[in-house]
Amino acid sequence: MNSTPGGARPEIHDIVVIGGGAAGLSAALTLGRARRSVLVVDAGEPRNAPASAVHAYLGHEGTAPGELLAAARAEVRGYGVELRRGDAVAARREGESFRVDLANGTRVEGRRLLVTTGLVDELPDVPGLAELWGTDVLHCPYCHGWEVRDRAVGVLGTGPLAVHQALLWRQWSEDITLFVHTMDELDERACEELAARGVGVVVGEVASLATRDGRLTGVRLADGTLMDRQVLVVAGKLTPRAGVLSSLGIAPTDLEMGGAVIGAHIAADPTGATEVPGVWVAGNVASPTDQVVAAAAAGVRAGAAINGDLIAEETRAAVAARRARLAGAPFSARLEREVCEVVLGDRRHGL
Repeated sequence: MNSTPGGARPEIHDIVVIGGGAAGLSAALTLGRARRSVLVVDAGEPRNAPASAVHAYLGHEGTAPGELLAAARAEVRGYGVELRRGDAVAARREGESFRVDLANGTRVEGRRLLVTTGLVDELPDVPGLAELWGTDVLHCPYCHGWEVRDRAVGVLGTGPLAVHQALLWRQWSEDITLFVHTMDELDERACEELAARGVGVVVGEVASLATRDGRLTGVRLADGTLMDRQVLVVAGKLTPRAGVLSSLGIAPTDLEMGGAVIGAHIAADPTGATEVPGVWVAGNVASPTDQVVAAAAAGVRAGAAINGDLIAEETRAAVAARRARLAGAPFSARLEREVCEVVLGDRRHGL
């Protein structure tokens, strides 16, 4: 067993990956192929579970999310990666490694930590909306636009980005209506742009959704007016699953787009390295707007960076051990220096 209850010391892996989605499994694949010992801990709560298919992922277009994950798990196991179902609740540095506490009372440990826990879409509080999330209530046209092309689409206005959403979704349908709902009054420029693109505008708060046989049929306003719609576009608040990171002193920061705060994320450098040495992030926890293919690419990038960081550490340790060994054997040290000088001299003279 690689995890132990109570105070027993678990086996130390090279890397513990928390989160088994596209980012986490791509990193695990990269690190497994680098001959690292990798443990992936996954709570089994993928963000795209309600979706019927993954899109814009070359070679995997239209694949069901569960099918893609099953194939990925089989691939990483082929390189010796260990997968374990579990919910990581806290982590802390202990000496040269990180100890991660799981909800079931066990612990796992790794020299490096990669967090790919994704995010939660906090949806507007409209009755009936959450039940249709991922089917007829959508957010990303690049994920779902083709599948609902030419349908009657409504855009729920909850902030200043709603106008941008309405204009964006106009690419996939001529029948777009912006429901002002709780957003601020539209300015003159927004009204002109929407009118020029043939986007309808309805003032009034949305009270509920109308459905038939589990599918959206309309949007009901607070005054009782029912407007036929087949799709509703919403902008939920993007909240990273960052609880395990907070125990390490890493807090989310606001994420802005178009001058509006659309949620939060964990700040990191381009490789995913956080402000805490030895801790990386990848996928939606760091970049909430990434689609599956981008999250997978971020996992590969983080995995390569972590392997490079471990190599640098191992090289430093090897150099220190060599120096200590040679310090106790002056003759051997002098002989090695002479050999190095001969080799370097040959290279300088092109030999």
